[in-house]
Amino acid sequence: MLEYVVSRTDAFISSKPKAHRKSFGQFFTSAATARFMAGLFTIPAKNTLKLLDPGAGSGILSAAVIEMVGQQYPHVEKIELTCYETNPDVLPLLEANIEYINDRSKIKIAATIVKDDYLLSQSNDFSGTLMASPISAKYDLIIGNPPYFKLAKGAPEAVSMPEVCHGAPNIYFLFAAMSLFNLRDGGEMVYIIPRSWTSGAYFSHFRNYLLGNGRLAGLHIFTSRKKVFDKEDVLQETIIMNIRKTKVTPPAVRITSSADSGNFADITELLVPYDTVVSGTERYVHLVTSLDDVNVLNKVNGFEKSLPSMGMKMKTGLTVDFRNRGLLRNTSGDHTVPLFYSQHIRDGRVVFPIGKENEYISDELSSMVQLNRNYLFVKRFTAKEERRRLQCAIYLADRYPNYKKISTQNKINFVDTTDGSCMSEKLVYGLYVVFNSTLYDMYYRILNGSTQVNATEMNSIPVPDRTTLENLGVKLMKCGRYTTADCDDFLKEAIYV
Repeated sequence: MLEYVVSRTDAFISSKPKAHRKSFGQFFTSAATARFMAGLFTIPAKNTLKLLDPGAGSGILSAAVIEMVGQQYPHVEKIELTCYETNPDVLPLLEANIEYINDRSKIKIAATIVKDDYLLSQSNDFSGTLMASPISAKYDLIIGNPPYFKLAKGAPEAVSMPEVCHGAPNIYFLFAAMSLFNLRDGGEMVYIIPRSWTSGAYFSHFRNYLLGNGRLAGLHIFTSRKKVFDKEDVLQETIIMNIRKTKVTPPAVRITSSADSGNFADITELLVPYDTVVSGTERYVHLVTSLDDVNVLNKVNGFEKSLPSMGMKMKTGLTVDFRNRGLLRNTSGDHTVPLFYSQHIRDGRVVFPIGKENEYISDELSSMVQLNRNYLFVKRFTAKEERRRLQCAIYLADRYPNYKKISTQNKINFVDTTDGSCMSEKLVYGLYVVFNSTLYDMYYRILNGSTQVNATEMNSIPVPDRTTLENLGVKLMKCGRYTTADCDDFLKEAIYV
């Protein structure tokens, strides 16, 4: 049954240019991925199941669930299937596939295709306070491969779901939020979506909604970006999540991972304590793939402080240089200050000048200058293939005594005090030990799969207390080296004291 639906879908894909399908944000699930997703459900002991497939496409995911239930759960006599789809190109294919499934299924199928916008058709009912509302239909199982594209901040879908929106949302997480709303209490949803929602302030409203009204039962992580969507050229950091609509937190999350979604033959499995996977008030989701990852999380989470709790904060550089070209200078002069870029971060030190264009900037705009005091600089962007994600350098004000102020380009972050005081040298050195260590680089890679170092996330990461940081700094200052190996050794001593 599933193979037939997939073969019909492949023919459809071949007939339509990718750019046309991309305009709908539509990428079709492979047969192997669909079967894997269907197998994640815990099927309730009911004769009739209500199944929802929002953004159904050609019906691949519906076919996978119906095929799996028919083969493995003889107590199920009927499935009431609801498919939402609005793409006029794919609707005839969906209708034909549903008819084929209905004719060949071992289970009685009562199918409804809703040719209406999945989000807007229910937006009047959606509310964070109406999770058990009888207004909208409630389902036992929901399986989804939602569309992927950005919406404008004022788009009707975004405006209608303020509980989960922060700025201009991507439509995929609005689909996921609405699906949780559509679940009955105790029901489950399985979604294949980007991993981007698992961290960062941009997705905080969504995470609070999803993990405040549901609980993570399982995650599947693709360690390769290829082969997730068969017949599609998609390089997306993608995960599969299994969410149960409940407020009872399970002891552990089942986390699986594989490099190849062609047959899931290389799959590995871990049971990880729930609080290790979902942590903090921001409900960041840590995507662990090994016991080493779990060990990293446990070590870092053992620290009880954060930068803000100790009067410090990581911020993003003040100057967007390409928007302020008229203020940039190639040489120092009256009313100019040094402008520090990521290129000035070299092996733990700040090297300035380096003969780069526009290394200075006029100080006429106060919003683009900061006091010349001690900072820890951290690159905001690194290349995917670079060995380290966290690349930092110690900036000491007394090495640039000719300047009362400096500027930082917005492709670096910097750690500063929140009360306007100057950090001691030993504190800056201590911060360098922590963030230049292998432990914290691994932690950040688990937290965030992108190549951008997000200041908000960094401010949430547990760190040693101030006394420990200063002691680490003193050790590094005496050592005189800036290597990761030395930082690792000093930090291990702090962890095991």
